[in-house]
Amino acid sequence: HTEKVTMWETIKAKELAGIELSDSLSMMPAASVSALVFAHPKSQYFAVGQIGKDQVTDYAERKKYEMSKMERWLSPILNYERD
Repeated sequence: HTEKVTMWETIKAKELAGIELSDSLSMMPAASVSALVFAHPKSQYFAVGQIGKDQVTDYAERKKYEMSKMERWLSPILNYERD
């Protein structure tokens, strides 16, 4: 979800389409839709399963986010209880 900021800046969504992001990264106006779609004949759908604290720590370091912020964004898929 947090990559939406990068996507918005890259495609200039606010300037070109008037679509803004809220603090929680919801799109405004609410009827807006976004997607990253990759097509290849051998591509397959996949879902991300539960992730461990070591993975969250690594990801937070790579994105330069505080651990608490990263855990908040990833809370639906954590396989552990937050401190």
